[in-house]
This record gives sequence, C-alpha cells and structure tokens, in this order.
Amino acid sequence: MNFNSFSEFLAMGNHGVYVWSAYGVSALILLLNVVLPLLARQRYFKDEARRLRREAQQ
Repeated sequence: MNFNSFSEFLAMGNHGVYVWSAYGVSALILLLNVVLPLLARQRYFKDEARRLRREAQQ
C-alpha cells in the first residue's frame, strides 16, 4: 500500500483501529512475557533471603 499522508497511514484504509490495537495487544503481551518473570525472580530471591535469615536466627 502507498499512503499519501501520515494520517492515511494511521487510518490504514479504515482498518487502523483494528491494526493498531492488534499491535498494541501484541506489544503488551511481549512486555508482560519479559517483566512478569523478572518480578517473580526478584520476589523469589527476597523470599529466600528472608527464609535464610529466619533459619539463621533459630
């Protein structure tokens, strides 16, 4: 497709809402696939450090 202006590019022949929402949902899922495991790893290390401190005090 050849677009004459940026607004035509964003509109994508009246399919822009669907196209850009699909890109947005995909980007969100990819971002969550990176962020959630990092947060879980951080939470795991904090829990393990807390458990080790608790065991060392006993």
